Order: sequence, then structure tokens, then C-alpha cells
Amino acid sequence: MTEPTAPVASEPQPASGVSRRGLLGVSAGAAVAGVAVGFGGGYATRAAAAPADEASPATAPASLDAPIPFRGAHQAGIVTPAQDRMHFVALDVVTKDRAQLVDLLKKWTRAAERMTVGAEAAPGGVVGGGPYGVPQDTGEAFGLPASGLTVTIGFGPSLFDDRFGLAARRPTALQALPAFRGDDLDPTRSGGDLCIQACANDPQVAVHAVRNVVRLGFGVVSVRWSQLGFGRTSSTSTTQATPRNLFGFKDGTNNLKAEEPAEIDDHVWVSTADVPGAAAWMAGGTYLVARRIRMHIEVWDRTNLQDQQDTIGRTKAAGAPLGKEKEFDEPDFALKGADNEPAIPVDAHVRLAHSSNLNGIKILRRGYNFTDGTDGVGHLDAGLFFIAFVRDPGKQFVPMQQALAAKDVLNEYIEHNGSALFACPPGVAEGGYWGDALFA
Repeated sequence: MTEPTAPVASEPQPASGVSRRGLLGVSAGAAVAGVAVGFGGGYATRAAAAPADEASPATAPASLDAPIPFRGAHQAGIVTPAQDRMHFVALDVVTKDRAQLVDLLKKWTRAAERMTVGAEAAPGGVVGGGPYGVPQDTGEAFGLPASGLTVTIGFGPSLFDDRFGLAARRPTALQALPAFRGDDLDPTRSGGDLCIQACANDPQVAVHAVRNVVRLGFGVVSVRWSQLGFGRTSSTSTTQATPRNLFGFKDGTNNLKAEEPAEIDDHVWVSTADVPGAAAWMAGGTYLVARRIRMHIEVWDRTNLQDQQDTIGRTKAAGAPLGKEKEFDEPDFALKGADNEPAIPVDAHVRLAHSSNLNGIKILRRGYNFTDGTDGVGHLDAGLFFIAFVRDPGKQFVPMQQALAAKDVLNEYIEHNGSALFACPPGVAEGGYWGDALFA
């Protein structure tokens, strides 16, 4: 099979997903030219309907199986309406050869773009090498549609050491997160030179994307840690209902939404003024904060309903701020209850995390629930894999987390045991690759 033809921007996006099997052609006996044309046509339809700048709900797929644009002003998987599943991996670069790393980024870009339209990671895929060749795709997503797959890359602070000549290009905001009160961080679940976030509506499609990225990186990168997530814990679009976390509460009611482009510009995308000089490659990008938060499920499940609601600051069933009736009612922090105490306790999570109590700070949340077996002493290792995208982590996430760590009563039921920060570059232009401006 030949490489697919270049995408045609004027072609319409398909109404439903095109399977990897379909893109290979109906039979191995098809003429090579016919297979190439069939794949090229399917590949070209990706994204043509809308750029991947994700500034409006128009970027949402027509169905859960439909492809999402890969190229555009910003990376997909940030403001994109959050999919149901996620596979996140942090990697360390094991080579010191800059050319090898750049070549891998180019291979990853090609593979990611193919997989997001439902194609295999490389031409030929499962069968192209013949019975004695190594397959160029691992095959577990063969026959499955695109499933709304997005693949997003980020660069960690440690990548900007002296190995690849990138130190002068490190943005000022890309600093390792400080220690926060109550942290119990596991080094094997923290940090990383690179990260890949794969989100999809089918878990097998997300896992397939990460698996093939890792396969392509053999000898250049190694897996540092990874996390599977299910059940998104935030809505990133007004088209989505607010989901629930493993404590049973609606999570992220006041999250930033794709339909608020001015807010997204203010709080998510890095501007040219933020990154002068050699760091200008980050303009149009954003910073990804990842925190693995273990929830002490067993303790929470023995806590009475009123204590749970006082801890969060919302009703469990409706998700309304305490003292109000509906989920999207504005919290009234001056409102008193029958006992003349604040209806929303002073140490409630909602009060401390609200922008009005954080000098206007807002973040774009995109987290997922996780359950990773047990801890060996009969308790579930479960919780929230918190992901946030911010314009400046030092001015947004750090002061927010410091306020929560100091006073939030929710800390009695959770612990942060993994942490990382990555710079996500802007989107990929036609003919470009992930991070091309950084390595130019």
C-alpha cells in the first residue's frame, strides 16, 4: 500500500466513522492502485469540514464514531468535547541524538493522523508485510471506526536540559510544579520528558493509539508511567451533561466550555506576548497539568450524606450549590442556613475552587475516573486522574492548588500521588509535524 494522498481541505467530513478494515479495501486481491485510491479518499475526508482550532461546537463529531480533525491552529483533545475514555502515557527519551528524536516526532505525527481517521498506524498495517514480516500496526483496532480519537502531545520540563540544545527555548512558565501540602507523590507516577494523551469513545481505540506510539518509539523513548481513564469527569462543551466522579457528585459544573472562545483565549491558549523570543514556538499552545488523585472510597462510603454534601458544597442528586435548587444556579457564598452558618461551608471544595475566591482564576478541566485494582490491603486503588489545560500554570493551577491544599476539607478523603506538567505545542499545519517550531 502506498502512502495516502494529501488531505483535500474542501471535501466534506463523513457523517459516521470509517473503519480501519474499510480503509484497507475489501480484499487482499484488490489492485494496488485501487487500494491506494480507496485509502487516499478516506484519509482525505478527515477534518475537511472544520479546522481543529476547537473554538466552537462545530468541531464536535457528527457521531461518536466520526473522526475529529487532527491538524489546525490548536491540537485536538484539548477543547474537543471530552470523549468517554482516555489512555495517557508519560515517556522518557533514552537517546541523546536530536535527529532521532525529530524523526520519531515525524513518524508519530503521521501515525497519529492516520489513526484519528480510522486507519492503521502505517501503510500496510496488519498484513502489508506478508506472513514473515513484522506488522506495521498492532491490530487490536482493526475493523473499528475512528471513535472520535484525538491524540495530543506535550513536552515536559526535563526535555529542555542539555541533551538536545533546547534549553534556551524553554518557556518561563514550564517549571516543575512545587510541592503542595498533603502530597504523597510517587516518582514512578510523576514527571516525564514527553506525554501522549489519547482520548476516544472506544477504550480499545485509545489503547491502540498509545500502544502504536510506544511501538514506533522503541529505542528512542521508554514508558515512564501510564494511566487508563474511564468516565470523563468534566464536560468541555455545552452539548454535554455534567458527569459524576467516583464520589458520586457531578464534577466540573463550572468548567470552561468550547463555546466560550473569549474565555478559552484568556485562560487556556498561550499568546505571543506570553512567550517572547526563543520560546515563541509555544504561541497557540497550552500547558497540561496531570495529577493522579487517589480517593479513599471506603472512608467516603461510610460518611453520611450531609457530611458529603458539606464537603463538596453541592447537593449529591441535583448537583445544585447548597442553598439553591438547580445545578447551574450561581453559588451564593453569603447565604446563611437555618443555623445562621454559611449554607456552603467555609472549607467546602466548591467555595475554595470558585473563581470568585481565586482572583478570577479559571482552568479547563478534562479529567477521568480510574480504578487500578487494589492497594494490597483490601482497599480500592481508585480515584480521579485530573487533567487541566491552562495558559500559565504558575498563575493558575499553582495558586488554586495551594488554596485547596491548605483548607479544603475534601483532603480528608483524597491524596495526590502522581504529578506532571507538560507544554503542549500549537496544532500541526499541513506538511508539519508535532513540535516542528521547537526543533526548527
